[in-house]
Amino acid sequence: MGPIKTALLSFGMSGRVFHAPFLHLNPGFELYAIWERDKNLSKTLYPYVRIYRSFEEILQDDAIELVVVNTPNYTHYEYTKAVLKAGKHAVVEKPFTVTVEEGLELESLAIEVGKKLAVFQSRRYDSDSRTVKKIVEEGWLGEIVEVELHYDRYTTALSPKVHKETPGPGRGLLYDLGSHLLDQVLQLWGMPSAVYADIGIIRPISKVDDYMELLLFYPAQRNLRVRLKSSYLVREPVPATALYGTLGTFLKPKADPQEQRLLAGAMPDEKGWGVEPDSGKGFLHTEKDGKVIREHIPSMKGDYGDFYVGMFDAIRNNKPVPVTPEEGIDIIRVITAAYKSNELKKVIPVE
Repeated sequence: MGPIKTALLSFGMSGRVFHAPFLHLNPGFELYAIWERDKNLSKTLYPYVRIYRSFEEILQDDAIELVVVNTPNYTHYEYTKAVLKAGKHAVVEKPFTVTVEEGLELESLAIEVGKKLAVFQSRRYDSDSRTVKKIVEEGWLGEIVEVELHYDRYTTALSPKVHKETPGPGRGLLYDLGSHLLDQVLQLWGMPSAVYADIGIIRPISKVDDYMELLLFYPAQRNLRVRLKSSYLVREPVPATALYGTLGTFLKPKADPQEQRLLAGAMPDEKGWGVEPDSGKGFLHTEKDGKVIREHIPSMKGDYGDFYVGMFDAIRNNKPVPVTPEEGIDIIRVITAAYKSNELKKVIPVE
C-alpha cells in the first residue's frame, strides 16, 4: 500500500508547526489536503498540497484515509464524528473533547466503524517529558511522595486566536496547557482519586481562565501528592519539574527546543533535532548503592514526529494508536472534576 493520504482541518499554528512538517517528512504519509477557508498559506511551504474550501470536500474525497482534527476545542466532537462516519481514521488535537460523554461516544463510534482514533498529545514526545519519565521509571528517587509540575508563560497580551479568548465550552488554560500536564501525570502515576482546584483570571484583559493550580490526591495507600500549576504571568520561571522522593530530588527547567525551532521555520530533519541545550539539563540529588549523587543529568532527545511513526503502525499494521481515546477521556474526567472543585471550593472525587 502507498503512503497514508492525510488531510489537515486547519493551517494555523497547530497545523503549520505540530503536524504538517512531520507528515511532510514521514514517507509513510502524504500531506494530501488542507482545509483553508479563504487563504493559500500552506502552498508557500507545501506547493503540492490540495487546498479545499469546505469540510464537506474533505469528507467526500475517498482518497483521504486520515484526517487531523486540529480545529478549536469545541469543534473536536462534531468534526471527529463526521470524519469517522465518512469512513476515515482520525487524529484529534488535545484536548480530545470538551465533555466525557462526547469522548465516550467517539470512542464507541471508532470501534463501530472500524477506524483508528488517536489523540495528539505532543508533549509526550518532548525532551522534558521523556527525561522525567526515565528518572521516575528507573527509580532514581525511590518512592516519589511529591510532584510539582509547571507550564508557565509570561504574556500580557491576548492570543490572536480569538476562539481561545472567548468564553465558552472547552476554553481556558486548564483545557489548553493543563491537558499537557495532566497527560504527563496520568502516564506516570495513573488516575487520582480526587482533586482540589483553584482556577481563575489574573490578567485584567482576560475573559477566560489564565491561572490554575490543581492538587491531585491518590488513594491512601499511596503516599503521593501531585501539584500542577500554570499561569500567564510568570516572567521568571521556576523549575518546570520538581520531583521529591524517599531517596532524593530531581529539578528540571522546561527546555525542549522543538516548538521554538518550528516557529522559526526549521524543519525536523535538521541536524540535532530535539536535542536540548546544556542549560536544560535537570539536576539530580540522590543516592545509589550508598553513594550520594549531585549532578546535572543529560536530557533525552525529543521528537514530536514519533507520534506519527506510531500512527502509521496503527493504521497499516493494526497496532494500538500512540495515544488512545481512553487516555484522552481520562484527562477530561480530571478537568471536569477540577472545574467542579473550583466552583464549590472543595475536594471533588474523580469519576
